[in-house]
Amino acid sequence: MSLGVIAAFIAAIAVAVLVMVLIPAIQSIKKTAQSVSALADLLTSELKPTIKELNQVLAELKTVGGGVAEHTDDVRRFMSALGETGTQISTINRSVGVITGLLNQAGAIATGAKVAGTYLLESYLKRKMKGV
Repeated sequence: MSLGVIAAFIAAIAVAVLVMVLIPAIQSIKKTAQSVSALADLLTSELKPTIKELNQVLAELKTVGGGVAEHTDDVRRFMSALGETGTQISTINRSVGVITGLLNQAGAIATGAKVAGTYLLESYLKRKMKGV
């Protein structure tokens, strides 16, 4: 056997081993490619409706957000009016407190006048009875 034949034989064995190793790897790559293709099809069929729904939700949110922005001034005016009402109620409450104090003082004065009147009347009547 010559050196050329041995080199050809070794090269043939190396190619055969290489082919035997590459066949399972190529089959694995083929299965992976099929899985990726199936996943891409699934994502395409599932994501398109989902993206469409998300776009619709975003459009609705923009509409709602616009409506909220339009009513922000109304809410500010309402809160301002509510604050003014609270201030006016506080003023009324203070006025009622002053009037209540005055009525209590008037009641005390009326009681004092009644007692004084009763005393004067009794004194007058006692003097009149003694003088009769």
